[in-house]
Amino acid sequence: MSVQSLDQIRAAFPALDRVHGGARVAYFDGPGGTQVPRVVADAVAEYLLHHNANTHWRYPTSEETDAAIQNAREWTAALLGAEANEVAFGANMTTLTFHVARALGRAWGVGDEIIVTELDHHANIAPWEALAIERGVTVRTARMHPATGELDWNDLDRLVTPRTRVIAMGAASNALGTITDVRRAGDLVHAVGGLLFVDAVHYAPHVLVDVGALRCDLLACSAYKFYGPHVGVLYGRRALLESLDVPKLLPAPNAAPDRIETGTQNHEGIAGVSRTVRFLASLSEMDAPRPALEATFTALHARGQQLVEQMWTGLAAIPAVTLYGPPPGRPRTPTVSFAVSGRRPADVAAALAARGVFVTHGDFYAATVMARLGHGAEGLVRAGCACYSTGEEVARLLDGVRAIATGSTSL
Repeated sequence: MSVQSLDQIRAAFPALDRVHGGARVAYFDGPGGTQVPRVVADAVAEYLLHHNANTHWRYPTSEETDAAIQNAREWTAALLGAEANEVAFGANMTTLTFHVARALGRAWGVGDEIIVTELDHHANIAPWEALAIERGVTVRTARMHPATGELDWNDLDRLVTPRTRVIAMGAASNALGTITDVRRAGDLVHAVGGLLFVDAVHYAPHVLVDVGALRCDLLACSAYKFYGPHVGVLYGRRALLESLDVPKLLPAPNAAPDRIETGTQNHEGIAGVSRTVRFLASLSEMDAPRPALEATFTALHARGQQLVEQMWTGLAAIPAVTLYGPPPGRPRTPTVSFAVSGRRPADVAAALAARGVFVTHGDFYAATVMARLGHGAEGLVRAGCACYSTGEEVARLLDGVRAIATGSTSL
């Protein structure tokens, strides 16, 4: 069982040819959105130029659109370990989460409780907090340990009661890289008859999702975080999807998963999602989709762990740098957030960009994490590795941070 070499993988991404500041760009902005393989962009263009139509009509391009959407459901189901009729698409994870939360909330009211966590992106906090205003439910927040960037399980255990209707939590922190045992949370909430909603946006690019193993009822992610177009993905147990009181037009389909997809969808983007998952599967030599994806993600995860250890160790050796989140060896993605003493995160990012090293900065919509760590709106600097990242690029990042920290690079 073998996977394509790093050079072969990199050759698939035209963006890697970009030069900035006299050097090939090293993209460490993947947690905010990855680069796209040429075959995915070609699939989007192919759909728009040769198959563009609306759905469910009896002429070729409409039928081709129906087939493209079904194909995307099947490939995305393979990625998630689900069934095709359990996969819905939408504008993005945030929009889908608001949609699902509002649908669930129609059956809830005063006395019902929802649990979120301090580790989460606010796309998995704000939709549930809105129900406190709209329906009078109570939202409780499980704490994180600032020193480790991990969930306080004792606090979560304490919050779960027979009134808990849902635990909404991220499988991985986009700010710190922390991977959380969502299955453990699922066992807790299912024991009291509640549901588990998982934000897998930062998890899905790095660990192959298995909705059965996670024991989640609903899960959302975004294709643009795993080398695809800007399309949101929602998994839901079919019986649950068919029972949700979603706002929808009366003539629209009422069967799952179509009933979740309000209005005309981004058909070209959905065609691109299909090609994205096929691209990931093609990196291994396996024939069947799920085993191919398992082989690909196993290899990419191993590479990612090597890179994050190199990055963490190198940054830790710079006296002016403070690292946040779990160290290598703990469950984590290859995403590292840090601060440079006396340097604004935005200035650090700009100085690195001048060297052709692209990182992100700010609160990453994980504002609660930043508040608990003692950082305000300026947040931290974040560097995330992707399937195309190299050890040489990590070394360039470290050289740049070292120069900034020592003052040999002006800001």
